[in-house]
This record gives sequence, structure tokens and C-alpha cells, in this order.
Amino acid sequence: MPDEEQISLFDWQEPQAVSTPVTVDPEQISSNAQTPIPTGFYETLDQLTTHCQQCQRCDLAPTRNHVVVSRGNPQASILIIGEGPGQQEDETGLPFVGRAGQLLDKILASVKLDSQKDVYICNIVKCRPPGNRTPTSEESAACKPYLLEQIRLVNPKIILLTGATAVRGITGDKRGITKIRGQWLTWDNYLCMPILHPAYLLRNPSPAPGKPKWLMWQDIQAVRAKLDEILSQ
Repeated sequence: MPDEEQISLFDWQEPQAVSTPVTVDPEQISSNAQTPIPTGFYETLDQLTTHCQQCQRCDLAPTRNHVVVSRGNPQASILIIGEGPGQQEDETGLPFVGRAGQLLDKILASVKLDSQKDVYICNIVKCRPPGNRTPTSEESAACKPYLLEQIRLVNPKIILLTGATAVRGITGDKRGITKIRGQWLTWDNYLCMPILHPAYLLRNPSPAPGKPKWLMWQDIQAVRAKLDEILSQ
């Protein structure tokens, strides 16, 4: 695709309303972060969502307005993992709905991927860290069992890790995102690609070759090509 098809940065749309989850007994799982959530514990994403909305497994719970679980298609071929909710996500209960989320949607649309049909979007942590700081290792660890269950239930063809926190939280790789972005990795039999976080592109909007926006353009085209290859097999 020609570079002139790159996307506008700042268009805005109102987020969709938070859906009402089904009822699941919160006593089925401990609020203590030291108590593990076993693989296969949840039969459905609705059950997982209900437990997340009642979760008290870390110190982020008392300061949240909403637990931010996911948006998109639970049967999607691509699963996208971000860092954590910001203010608008905390207010709406949906991930990636602020400026960075709107940019993410446009990045996907640039290669004909629909953010409601073709992807499932979630985060390393499901509650907003105060001041939008990076989640602590304890907060990430408390929330990780939910994320692993989301990955298992969605079972995507490709996982996109947006930013260094997502890469570290899933793979344990502590290298900077600029060193590993655009590389295909295998984690737990899933094909993964680290990509730059859309918020980073908002701070560096130049489309010049070698700049972050240009690099994202190369990466998302590679993701589209790989998905087409997988689906054609």
C-alpha cells in the first residue's frame, strides 16, 4: 500500500456503552492475589468479565471507576494487548477509546482490519493506575491470570503486544520496544509481534521514513500479510 494511505491522527468518535455482564458467584475465586486462577477456570468470557468487575486482587481496585476488560470480537483472529486503562477508559469501561485508541482503530483500518470484527483488545492490567503510571510488577502479576484466560478463550492466530509493558508482561522480555518492534516472536505457541504503542505515535507524528509512524506502517502491513497467509492455509 502506498505511504499516502497512512492515517489521520486525531479524529474522535464516542465510545460504545459498557455491556452488562452475566451473574457469577464471586466466592468462586479468592480476592487474594497470591491465590492462583487455574488455567481453564472460566468456561466463557462473560464469566471472566463478571469476576474482573468484582476483583480486589491488587491495590488498583479501590481507585477505579470501572474495570476495563475488553472490546472487540471474542472470536477474532488478532488479539491486541496494551498496558492499562487511562482516564477515558476508566470512565467508559472500554480499552483503547481515547486518542491512542482512536489512532489504533485507524491503523487497523488502514489495512482493512475492523476494530469490532477482526480484533479483540485488552490490557496487561484492567484497572487504571493512578496518574496513568506504568503498572507495578505486583499489579501486573495479580491481573495476569485473567489475561491468560482471555488469550486461551479467544485463541487468536496473532497477538500484538503494544509497547514495552505488554511485551514484558507476557513474554518477560525486558528489551526496549524500539529494539524488538516488528519482529515475530513465539510465546506459548502463539505468534506475537511487538509494536509501538499508539500513544507514542501521537507524541511522534512525523510520517518520514524511519520515524515511529512510518515504522508502524511497515509493521501493520506485515501483520496483515501474515494473517492473510495463515487464513489461506
